[in-house]
Amino acid sequence: MSSTLRTIPRVALRAPATAKLSALRPAPTSSARVLARAYSSQQRQYQMPRTRKAGTGGILGVLAAGALAGWYFYSKQQDETPAWKKVNYQNVYKDIADLLEDENYDDGSYGPVFVRLAWHASGTYDKKTHTGGSGGATIRHAPESEHGANAGLDVARRRLEPLKQKYRNISYGDLYTLAGVVAVQELGGPTVQWRPGRSDLQADACTPDGRLPDAAQGADHVRDIFYRMGFDDREIAALVGAHALGRCHTYRSGFDGPWNASPTAFTNFFYTELLNNTWVPKKWDGPKQFVDKQSGAFMMLPADMAFKTDPRFRTYIELYARDQDTFFNDFSAAFAKLLELGVKFPEDAPTYRFKPLD
Repeated sequence: MSSTLRTIPRVALRAPATAKLSALRPAPTSSARVLARAYSSQQRQYQMPRTRKAGTGGILGVLAAGALAGWYFYSKQQDETPAWKKVNYQNVYKDIADLLEDENYDDGSYGPVFVRLAWHASGTYDKKTHTGGSGGATIRHAPESEHGANAGLDVARRRLEPLKQKYRNISYGDLYTLAGVVAVQELGGPTVQWRPGRSDLQADACTPDGRLPDAAQGADHVRDIFYRMGFDDREIAALVGAHALGRCHTYRSGFDGPWNASPTAFTNFFYTELLNNTWVPKKWDGPKQFVDKQSGAFMMLPADMAFKTDPRFRTYIELYARDQDTFFNDFSAAFAKLLELGVKFPEDAPTYRFKPLD
């Protein structure tokens, strides 16, 4: 193009100085026509594209792109959220409560065995080695699940398993301990504060046998077990009040019978029955236990009797027999402490105080 421009005569590009330009303008030469076409081509090359009015398709495209971007950032945020934060614990509470009643099971309620599951999942803690406790939920693994003190707790775990499948982000440790809280509250007991955030461990973290109380032993053994966890005599006496719930079974512990006439109601009846009845050894082929002399319908374990005969324990037994409100307050604090032994909670884990449904 540059060589063509140089050969164009200057006269072809200069307008004649006359009145009638059109009449005197010379006919365009072939070089002029080449120049015009080149100039027009350059204009088209650098011309800005025209904007078109956005139609319905364009608007939908913009909206779709915005929705996709929003979904991406939401999904990324969800992936970074800890699993325990994705659980609606009020809904879990309600669903556990719905599992309690069953007229075909035991005394008509799974509540007592849920309390026992939460208790035994937590009561393995050792404050010296910082092992055990509910944080790993190792009670679901052998060999811990097969320890003699845990006989029959597979019933409670199976009952709760559908909720673990429904709420996949809840840990077993949180599920088992919350089940204990639900049972205490829904069976008429005190409100127990509870926190989520436990992480589950595998079988290699199971605790050794012998960390849970032996019902056939006396006061010294009871203190050894509970002192190892960090409890004092008052807290120990409050926790044993949970024996107001449930009964013993020969095919589980070897012992047999309920502690009182209302095994599905959380009350201070364990203390009143222990103090007000005369207890005699049961005549049978099973392990040593005691029955009330009057009816023979209720029982006490050797470890239970230690709370009546030991002077320091008896002080609190008498207090709780007189004052159920004091028992409820002390049990609530001690049970919440038990469920949290050894657990490393996230710093932002909230504390719940669930309102009983019934």
